[in-house]
Amino acid sequence: MSEEKEISRRRRQRKRLFGYRWIVKNLPYFLFLAVLAIVYIANGHYADNTVRNINKVNHELKEFQYEYNYLKGQVMFRSKQSEMAKAVEPLGLKELRVPPAMLVDSTGENEK
Repeated sequence: MSEEKEISRRRRQRKRLFGYRWIVKNLPYFLFLAVLAIVYIANGHYADNTVRNINKVNHELKEFQYEYNYLKGQVMFRSKQSEMAKAVEPLGLKELRVPPAMLVDSTGENEK
């Protein structure tokens, strides 16, 4: 009989522990935990999106750097004197073979 009393006492303790009043009493705590879990999940999604955006921007930056270096090389190559001479040859312009003539002031006045 004492064994049956012990079992019924344990059942009452469990009911008391997880009864309606206990749940209502701890409801604010459960809601706080639920909100905390939602914020934690949202923060994880935000971090994933931020990492994706950073990787995308880094990829675009590398592409722009490659394009910049390529165009800079093209400009440097095309601005060489020999390449400029080849480019303007169809226009009838030729490279000077003699140094330019120096003009002298005929009035004799030197402005300094």
